[in-house]
Amino acid sequence: MAIDPARVGAIALRQFYLFRGSITRTVPLFVWVAIDIVLWGFITRYLNTVTSAGFDFVPVLLGAVLLWDFFQRVMQGVTMAFFEDVWSRNFLNLFASPLTIGEYVTGLVLTSVITSAVGLVVMIVLAGVIFGLSFLSYGAALGAFVFVLFLFGIALGITACAIVLRFGPSAEWFIWPIPGILSPFAGVFYPVATLPRWMQAIAFLLPPSHVFEGLRALVTGGTVAADRLAIALALSIVCVLVASWVFRRVYRRAVRTGLIARYSAETLS
Repeated sequence: MAIDPARVGAIALRQFYLFRGSITRTVPLFVWVAIDIVLWGFITRYLNTVTSAGFDFVPVLLGAVLLWDFFQRVMQGVTMAFFEDVWSRNFLNLFASPLTIGEYVTGLVLTSVITSAVGLVVMIVLAGVIFGLSFLSYGAALGAFVFVLFLFGIALGITACAIVLRFGPSAEWFIWPIPGILSPFAGVFYPVATLPRWMQAIAFLLPPSHVFEGLRALVTGGTVAADRLAIALALSIVCVLVASWVFRRVYRRAVRTGLIARYSAETLS
């Protein structure tokens, strides 16, 4: 079934109106990423003063923080847009319209693109102006890193929405810890080789682990292994496809069994 761009745009436009009318929704787009960059920026500056000369922690640690925060923003961009419909008891109303599930998910993704792009720009400006992080040092590989993390963030965001749709609004508390649970396996701040073998096996299946391994190789004077980037990209695409399939299956089951009725204004709890 073809996707109507106007309906997709309407989903994103609704989120724009929510942001425009609420400072409590707008401020977090800037504040949390700014706090992370400033905090980790000063940590890296301190580490540079207590370690041997010749090694700069800024592109290693601060670059990793920036990319990981971007990944989280992408995931949250999808889930928060979905939660707005759940919290406002609007989810059932949307699907009383001609809107298809594909158009709705695409609208969530478009919303995430916009909000995560805002956060990324803020982080890049702060890291560059305050701590002198030059993104030119990463070269074209930075675009590949961002794209892989974007796809994986979208996949996790859609999966998180499917979990809440399947188990009810109270299941949102399972969603917030997901990035924290994944971070030890992703090797954000240390090589994957540091992990036990069973954790390394899990890490290999996670696209972010390949991204951060490539980042460390790049800033320490090496090159990014093309095969690892290819693996990360392939895994991310598979994750997006699987997540979309799962969400569609969960939605159809909710409609068939009547579970979707708990998202109406009369029955949501």
